[in-house]
This record gives sequence, structure tokens and C-alpha cells, in this order.
Amino acid sequence: MHQSGANASKRVSLKDVADELGISQTAVSFAVNDKPGVSEKTKRKVKAAAERLGWSPVYAAQALSSSRTMTVGFVPSRSGGNLQTESFMLHFMAGLHDSLSRKGYGILYRPAQSLQEELSIYRDWSKRKRVDGVVLVDLRSQDPRPELLNELDIPAVLAGGPDPGDLVPSLSIDDSGTMDKILCHLVDVGRTRIAYFSGDRDLDYSKMRAAAFNELSTKYALEFSAVSYTNFDSEAAAAQTCSMMSGKFAPNAFIYENETMAAASLRALERLSLCDDVPAGLQNDDGRTFPDNLPAIVSFEDSFICTATYPSITAVHRDPGEYGKRVAKLLMKRLAGESVSGNRRILQPKLVVRESTTNGKGEVAADKS
Repeated sequence: MHQSGANASKRVSLKDVADELGISQTAVSFAVNDKPGVSEKTKRKVKAAAERLGWSPVYAAQALSSSRTMTVGFVPSRSGGNLQTESFMLHFMAGLHDSLSRKGYGILYRPAQSLQEELSIYRDWSKRKRVDGVVLVDLRSQDPRPELLNELDIPAVLAGGPDPGDLVPSLSIDDSGTMDKILCHLVDVGRTRIAYFSGDRDLDYSKMRAAAFNELSTKYALEFSAVSYTNFDSEAAAAQTCSMMSGKFAPNAFIYENETMAAASLRALERLSLCDDVPAGLQNDDGRTFPDNLPAIVSFEDSFICTATYPSITAVHRDPGEYGKRVAKLLMKRLAGESVSGNRRILQPKLVVRESTTNGKGEVAADKS
């Protein structure tokens, strides 16, 4: 017999699930919300019955009853255009979404054009009780965000860090160890005049990478080393790279903080090496031309861009999606009331060696200059 239109459109409730199993509605509620008080066997039975009957949570009612919005805020302070070129951040967001959605949470993504705008957004969200927690990225010197979120009583976790005030628990990546791997490789292939193109001098991770580069330059007794800040501007990085290659003491290796700067600089060097007036730093005694006359190039971020260029770019590879998942899981612990503090260092990156630091055949080629 077919159900009537009224009955067919009736929403399945927790009471319907309880009646189906002959248990209390409270037990059903505990089971579907993974709360203590019912056995794992009962939880499995309830969830199976709920799925069979077509029950799904009403998040508006759930928010009213639990004071939760089932939403996590994410407010990176950067322009939308810049974000679209950052493969790491896009995959990081995908990892966040994957982990949060499994717990019924959604992401409220709202990029800000400045730090002050980001702070205003947090104040507005707190006033309207818009989110249950937030994910922070790009820790800065004297960063006001951890203290503000603590005052607003908004749970937060930090991707990066650590937070000097230990107000926000964090998950960080070993940038110092990664820089060591890069310099060790470059020295092994005979490159001892190395320039590092960093991003924003106000970002903690940019400062830590630059500090590690300067410290390790002494360890490896580099003939020449320099750090240049670009504010992640690919055109500026390419222009400065070409300018250095035209100087008397041209670097024979470059490290770039992201893959877009590395690719733009590689393209600029290609044009420079094929022009009529080739700079001394790109000349070879045996008359070889592009790409054999290029300095070694390494990117601190890996993506399809690094394999799409010619020569392909040696790069630091880590899994930003997995990073996002782990950051989301840390926030879920905070929202569940678990005691979480301090910094956890995860994801030891690996250096993927490609043509830009080899002879194009996968074999290491030492510098002859």
C-alpha cells in the first residue's frame, strides 16, 4: 500500500527510531550524538535503524538544544586572488573539510583583506554566536588573535606556531629540519652560493625559515648566502633573481618559499639565458645553453606546478590535506571539552629531487663554476 502524500512527506524523528527499537528516545539521542551512557552495541543498532528509516539531524534544532552551530570559521588574511595560486592552502582547506564533515561540521570561509578585518570578523561572530570554533593560520609577530579569541571564549587551534603565549594549541611542521635537507642537497651537488627568497617578514614561519637558512649557511660554510623578502610577489622574485644573476658574484642556487615564485623565476631565467647579452652568471665555458646553464632551483612548496615546468623543480613535499585533517581533529578535541595545549610537531617533509638540481636525467650534477 502506498503512503499518503502527508505521511510520505512526514519527517522521521528520533521518537520514530526509538519506537522502532523499543528503547527510550533519550537513549537514541545519546547514540546518534556519540555521547556516553549507551553501549557501543546500542549505538550501532540505533545508527543502523536511523539510516534504514531515513532519519537525518535537523541542525537548526540541534543548535538550539545544544547551543552549537556545527560550524567552524576560517578567515585567512589575504586576497582571494593570492589564495587561488596557493596549492598548499587549497589542499589544506580540503583536508579541513573532509575531517570536519565527518563530524557533521561545515566550514564558514571568509577571507579578510587585513589583520584588522580578520579581528572584526571574530568579534562579529562572537556577538552573533556564529561559529563553534576557528582555525588560525599565518601566525605573526606580536599576533593579537590568540588573546582576542581567548577573551571572546572562542575555541581555536593554530596551523603553524607555536603560539608564544600558549593560548592556542598548535600543530607545526619542522621547517628548520626541512631547510637543513635542502642545503645539504645543494651542497652535495656543488652549490655553495645560495640565495633564499622568503615571503612576508611579519609571518612567523617565514622568519623561522629565514633564521634557519642563515644559521645553516654558517654550518655548511657557504661561499655566499642572502635572504630576500618578496611578500610572495612572483614578479618581484623573478626580477630580483635576474638582477642577482647579472651581478659579479651570482648565486649558483636559489631557494623559493613557494612554487609560484620558483616557476616565475625559472621562466625569467630561461628568457635571460637565451638573450643576446647573457649575464656572466648564466654563461658556460663549453657553450652549453638552457637548461644546462641555469642555477639550481628549489621550492619550499610542492605542487603540480613543479612537475609541469621544464626543467621540473626540486621541491619540499608534504601532505597539506593530511595536515588539514589533523588540525581539524585537534579542534574537534577542543570542542569536545578535552584538555589540549601546547605545540605538536608533525609531518616531517621530504625533499623530492627533480631536474632543476640535476642534469635532467635524474643524476646529480655538480656545479663547475
